[in-house]
Amino acid sequence: MIQPLSFIDPSAKIGKNVVIDPFSVIHKNVEIGDGTWIGSNVTIMEGARIGKDCKIFPGAVISAIPQDLKFKGEESTVEIGDRTTIREFVTINRGTVDRHKTVVGSDCLVMAYCHIAHDCIVGDGCILANGVTLAGHINIGNHANIGGLTAVQQFISIGSHTYVAGGSLIRKDIPPFIKAAKEPTTYMGINSVGLRRKGYTNEQINHIQDIYRILYLKGYNTTKAIEIIETETPSSSERDEILLFLLKSKKGVMKRSVLEKDIEE
Repeated sequence: MIQPLSFIDPSAKIGKNVVIDPFSVIHKNVEIGDGTWIGSNVTIMEGARIGKDCKIFPGAVISAIPQDLKFKGEESTVEIGDRTTIREFVTINRGTVDRHKTVVGSDCLVMAYCHIAHDCIVGDGCILANGVTLAGHINIGNHANIGGLTAVQQFISIGSHTYVAGGSLIRKDIPPFIKAAKEPTTYMGINSVGLRRKGYTNEQINHIQDIYRILYLKGYNTTKAIEIIETETPSSSERDEILLFLLKSKKGVMKRSVLEKDIEE
């Protein structure tokens, strides 16, 4: 059901059973999947690709041009997966020549007042709490949980199944499966609660803990820790994901807490 007080460009592709409430504006070159609800006063601009059964709440602005002085009007998109919820006054900017797209995966919850800048890639099942701000070119893995009012510097990577405490300032990469908190943001143990909720076994969680003891608790530098993890720990998909993240890190990974007692095992 499309309200007569909304405006939809004739070239926009609107799926079946889409609801668009009054005073929303859908620009040209937009695609909206079946069953999606667009609340009132939403602006969906050129280049948006929105999946099925999404919910976009009042005041959101999707696919505005990047807030990047290097942007020269190149064609780019915002891609949002299926069943994702975008709450009030969220802004998601489209990509630049770097990636030509900004992506938010399926089954995500992006809470009110979040900002996702150009060329960010957010995985499936992520939660960004109120007021999270992502600068450009950020990668966030699947099922990451980012606490409210967290600010993430450009080009940062945050691994899958991470938990980042609210109010954090992220200046270094955060590897998969762990908790991050304090200022400066530091390693605070394994995200065991989140992992159990996603079906990880105690054996898998203990294996992940063993890997991070080498990286964070044994006093090795990152290069030496990677070497030991690679040669002395059992092969597994979790180990390979951690190693790949560490090897690809360009900003460097965050450090451990200075106080051992702060770290939850």
